[in-house]
Parts: sequence; structure tokens; C-alpha cells
Amino acid sequence: MATKKKLLLFSLVFIPLLLLAFKLLSPRPVMSPSHFSSPSSNPKRITVLKAVGDVMLGRMVNVKMLENKDFRYPFLKTAELLSSADITFGNLESPIINECKTTQTGMVFCGRKESVEGLSFAGFDVVSIANNHILNHGQEGRGQTIEFLNQKNILPSANELTIQQTNNLNFGFLSFDLTVNNNPEPIIKKVSESSSRVDILIVSLHWGAEYIKEPFPWQKELAHSLIDQGAKVVLGHHPHVTQPTEEYSNGLIFYSLGNFVFDQMWSEETRQGQIAEIVFEEKEIKSYKLIPVYIKDYCQPGLAD
Repeated sequence: MATKKKLLLFSLVFIPLLLLAFKLLSPRPVMSPSHFSSPSSNPKRITVLKAVGDVMLGRMVNVKMLENKDFRYPFLKTAELLSSADITFGNLESPIINECKTTQTGMVFCGRKESVEGLSFAGFDVVSIANNHILNHGQEGRGQTIEFLNQKNILPSANELTIQQTNNLNFGFLSFDLTVNNNPEPIIKKVSESSSRVDILIVSLHWGAEYIKEPFPWQKELAHSLIDQGAKVVLGHHPHVTQPTEEYSNGLIFYSLGNFVFDQMWSEETRQGQIAEIVFEEKEIKSYKLIPVYIKDYCQPGLAD
């Protein structure tokens, strides 16, 4: 009888302890990193847009490229910075044509067909051709510009929606020239119609007065209206000097980024420009900064000291 009691006590106390010890000492499966993160902790898509102001590839800029025997010469100091972005944008202030005569003066601009190599080298994805110089050589010159840009997979942007797909997001670009006709109604309507067709809408405006450091009240009113209608970023140029940046609602307004590649060496203000770097997290702006540049040798911007 005593022996049975001892066996019962052993089975009730020691067998469970042995089973527990066996479980603790048994090898455990190695978990992969995916076991440590839930679907909600997946990283969000980050997209970087870099934008510059006026890019003019004629006149003394063309002369300097020929002197240096390098059509990438204007971009040698900034190409690495620009091409690191997911999307790089600028305002192309001169048509690119087959027969561009070399000149150091005048207000009729053109860039040689080889000059598109510099734009490609610098990583430009989209350029505005909505400005007061794109028709310096007529519709034929405008058509040749589009042809040469397309050959380098650079999208020309004007007043019809252009879409650049990056990180599975559709970035839409609209560009307008307001230097002759600044009627805002067609622009507001086009932005309103286009904003629902893309994930992020960027609007480029060639506007304002040259060499003026502040935007006019009508520019502020228009920029606000465009953000209200669904634009996320407004990029301004034409004054050839920089103007303020404004955070409005959930968008950004760069009233003028100034010159980027230009031969206006006659003043400090026209030799200074800015690169806008805008970081998007999914469809929203996460952050931005302005990178100042300074133009030397009639054509070559570099990071400002």
C-alpha cells in the first residue's frame, strides 16, 4: 500500500516537472525578421522631388559649352545632387533647335541640339516649356525642343497634364506662362480638373516681374487658389531673382527659385538661385528645404559658400 502511494506521488509531482524541463531545454525555432513586424509597421513610400528655376542654354551659356567642348559643363557641379532625386524638374527657358547660331547678345534664345545632353546628365525628368522664350523660333522651334527632349526621356510640361510615375505614385505636372496673359480662371479650372487624375499635382508658373524680390498680391491669391483646388506644390520662376517660399494649407508655394543656368552675371541677385528639395511621404509633403546656388563663369551653378 505504501509503495502505491509513493508511485502516485511521483506521478503527480515529478513527471510534470520532467515534462516542463524537457520543453524548456528543447531547441526553439529561429524567427525571421518578418515575425517582428506587423503589416501596419511597413515603411511608407518616400519620394524626393528637386526643382530649379530658369535654365537657359543659349547666348553665353552656349559659348561656354563650346569653349569647354562639353555640353554638360553647366551642370558639372550640381549633377550629382540633382540626379539623386526621384524626380528632377526645371524651367527650360530656351528652345533647343537644329540650327542654333552662336551669339553672345540678344533676347532671342536657343540651345544647340547637343545641349540636351547636359539636361540628361543632370538627371532632369520633367521640364516646363511654358514660358516667354519657348516660341523664340516659332512653333517649329518648339516642336524640335519636344523632339530632342523625348529622345532623352525628358518629359516636356505645358498646359496639358503630364504624368511621371515614380514609386507607384502618379505625379502630375502642369505648366503655364503668365507673362503675357495672367488670367487665372483657365488655370484654376485646369488644376481642378487634373488634381483627381493623379496622386500628387505640381504646378509650374512663369509669372511676376523681372528682378523684383516679392510676389504681387494677385500671385499670392492665385497660388492659394491652386492649392485649394488640389495642387500640392507651386513652382515659380521668371523674375531671375529668388522670392519667398510659403507654406499654405497642405501645400508649398515657391514664388521664384531664381536663375539656375543663366548668363546674367551683372548682379549678385541674378547669380543666386535655389534648389527646392521636397520630400513626400506617400501623397503628403513630409519636409522641404532650400539649397542655395551661385552661378560662376556665365553658366555654371554650384553650391553657395
